[in-house]
Amino acid sequence: MSRTTTTMTVRLSGTLSDFVAENVGEDGAYENVSEYIRDLIRRDKDRKEQESVERLRAELSHAFAAPESSYRPLTAADVIARNRG
Repeated sequence: MSRTTTTMTVRLSGTLSDFVAENVGEDGAYENVSEYIRDLIRRDKDRKEQESVERLRAELSHAFAAPESSYRPLTAADVIARNRG
């Protein structure tokens, strides 16, 4: 897996800038803005992954709760056609 480093510029003003400043430095939880932004991105990524897991869990729960008579055999071609649908 190739890893690249990207430098980005983000402009913040007003309350957003003040909020970031409160969380960085001696009184904040982060040493610098980059560390803070990386943590926010990681948390957002984790949240989205957790949402995907929860959706899958709900779908599986629904499927396992269905009566066995509602199941029908499917071929791989059936599944592919259904997903293209």
